[in-house]
Amino acid sequence: MNLPTWITISRLLGVPILLYGLQTPSDSLRWWMVGIFVLVSGTDWLDGYLARRLNQVTDLGKFLDPLVDKLLVLAPLMSLVELGQIPAWGVFLILARELTIAGWRVNPSLQTGSVPAANLWGKVKTVVQMIAIALLIAPLPSAYEPLGLVTFWGSVVLTWVSGLIYLLPKKVEA
Repeated sequence: MNLPTWITISRLLGVPILLYGLQTPSDSLRWWMVGIFVLVSGTDWLDGYLARRLNQVTDLGKFLDPLVDKLLVLAPLMSLVELGQIPAWGVFLILARELTIAGWRVNPSLQTGSVPAANLWGKVKTVVQMIAIALLIAPLPSAYEPLGLVTFWGSVVLTWVSGLIYLLPKKVEA
């Protein structure tokens, strides 16, 4: 395994920390969780940058990176459902899309042999999801709470748009 793949795997360490920290969070603990979430989420950019820069893009990395992203996104979203900040059906919409694309990516009968990398829409979707989660975790004054919810619902829409774009047949150029 190369350095970018190890960085991807290290991102998984944030998942149990976030789940534990969001069980019964105080305001100060929530700020800590925001910091951890932002730090761990930032490694998503770092591993991709290093993989391209060091010419170490692998099928394993293309498979693990979006999988780890899904775990890093879904774990705090489930905690936020438990805290009553967002509805479970919104998280279900994200989960449904993510499972569909994950199945599509690994099913050999649906692909041409190699694992396709995430498209631009998938990357934008992930960034917006991460911004929404950070805003929802943060103990913001009540006047700013709608910002987190609007960003969350925007991420749900982007999740489905990016999924549909990913699944649409590509035009083959002659």
